[in-house]
Amino acid sequence: MALARLNGGPLDGQIIPLDPTVGDSYIVPYGEGQLIYTREGEETNTGDDDGPTEARFVYVEATEDIDPDPDGRDD
Repeated sequence: MALARLNGGPLDGQIIPLDPTVGDSYIVPYGEGQLIYTREGEETNTGDDDGPTEARFVYVEATEDIDPDPDGRDD
């Protein structure tokens, strides 16, 4: 199983299972929109005995504004 390591954006630091059909872009639902990450660099840990293969994905943009306080309150 391959893993995607997400860098930047609201999901920074998340490691998730990577579907083998994912190409150079990883798009994930987030709130009312989507977050877009792109693959960066080569996969690591591609050998038989060095753990799961990892791919690094870097945050590019969100399709909707990311608002941590959608109610507009300043508590």
